[in-house]
Amino acid sequence: MGILEAVRLALATLVTQKLKSAFTLLGVCIGVMFLIAVVSIVEGMGRYMERDLVGKLIGVNVFEVRRAPSINIGDVDPAVWEEYRRRPRLFEDDVAPVVEAMPAGTRWSVYSADVLSVDSRYSRPRRTTVYAVDGEYFEIRNLGVARGRRFAPQEITNGDNVIILGVDLVERLFPGLDPVGRTLRIGGVPYTVVGIAEPQGSAFGISFDNFAIAPYRAPVHRLLNRQPRVIDAIQVQAMNETQLTEAMELARTVMRTRHKLRPGQPDNFSLQTNDTALEFWNRLKGYLVLAGIALPAIGLVVGAIVIMNIMLVAVAERTREIGVRKALGARRRDILSQFLVEAATLSTVGAGIGIGLGYALAQAIAAFTPLPTSVAPWSVAVAVALGAGVGVVSGVYPASRAARLDPVAALRQE
Repeated sequence: MGILEAVRLALATLVTQKLKSAFTLLGVCIGVMFLIAVVSIVEGMGRYMERDLVGKLIGVNVFEVRRAPSINIGDVDPAVWEEYRRRPRLFEDDVAPVVEAMPAGTRWSVYSADVLSVDSRYSRPRRTTVYAVDGEYFEIRNLGVARGRRFAPQEITNGDNVIILGVDLVERLFPGLDPVGRTLRIGGVPYTVVGIAEPQGSAFGISFDNFAIAPYRAPVHRLLNRQPRVIDAIQVQAMNETQLTEAMELARTVMRTRHKLRPGQPDNFSLQTNDTALEFWNRLKGYLVLAGIALPAIGLVVGAIVIMNIMLVAVAERTREIGVRKALGARRRDILSQFLVEAATLSTVGAGIGIGLGYALAQAIAAFTPLPTSVAPWSVAVAVALGAGVGVVSGVYPASRAARLDPVAALRQE
C-alpha cells in the first residue's frame, strides 16, 4: 500500500467512524488551538509594543543621545537610578559636534519635554506634555499636520510664540472651536496655534495625542529645563540599520570625548533605540513564547495517548486484514508505514482543525478584549509539524505491533 492509499484509508476512517475519529482528533485539536491563540497574543503584544508604543515614541532607524533612558520597562534597580541621577546633563553645545560627526543622509533634531499646565480662555487649565523642538523633529517622528501648518523656518530660528497641538488637547482647550489662529497660554506667555497634528492613537490606555509642540528657542524651553542651555535629547535618524549602527558609534565617540571618559570607563550617557527600550520586553517575550508552546503540549500529550489507544484498537480490529496482506506478500515495513501514515494523517487533520479554531479564538480575543493578537506564520508551521509528529510518535507502537503479527495466526483471527 502506497502513502497516498494509506492517507485515503485514514480519511475514509474519519468519515465512517465519526465518534472514534472525533476522540482521536480532540486532544491534538485542543493543543494546537491554544498554541495558535497563545502565541498570537504574545506576537500581537510584541507588535503593539514595537509599533504603537516604543515605535511611536522613538521612531524607525532612530537613536537618541540622552542623559538616561526615557523608557524603562520592568524593574530597575535603585542603584541604577542613582547612577542615572549622577550623570552630567546634555547641553546645547553637544549638538553641533554630534551632528557634524554623522554620516551623510542622516536627519537630526533636538528637543526638551516636560508636563506643564496649559490654559485658554475657553476652558480650565490642562496638564499636557510640552515639547520644545529644533531640527527635523517632524520628519523623524513622521508627524504630519492635519489642519493648519508646520512651523516656518524663520519661526524656528527666531523662537516665535507659535505652537502645534495634539487632537486630545484641542478638544480640551477649544471645545467645539477651530483652534488654528487662536491663543493659549503656557506659564503666562501667549502662544498662537498654527497647526493640529495628525492623530497618533494610544497604547495601554495612554494617549499619544495629548501634547503641544513649540520651537526650541521659544520662551517655553526655559520652563522645560530650568538650568540654562540644557536639553533632553539629540535625535538622529539613519537611512537604514547599517548606517544606524555606524552613526551610534560615531555619536558615542563624540560624547565620550566631550565627557572626557578614559578607555575602560563606562558611558555616562545613553544611546536609546527601539531595541534598547524593548530589551526587557524581548526577554519576557521569549519566556512567554516558550510557555505558549509548553502549556498546549499537555493537550498534545493527551492527544498522543488517545491516538495510540485508538490505533491499538484499529490493529486489533484489522488483524485478519493484516494477515491477508502479509500472506499476499506485504513486508513488515509495508504494514509499519501503513499504520504510521494513518496515525500521522489523523493527527494532522486534528492539527488543521485546531489551527482554524486557534485563528478564530485569536480574532475573538482581539475583538472582545483589550489584548492585541497577531497569528504568526511560524506558529502555524510548528502546529502542523507537531500534529504530524504526534501522530508518528503515537503510532509507532501500534504500527510495530501490527508489523510483528504472525500471518498464520492473523488469518485464524475471527
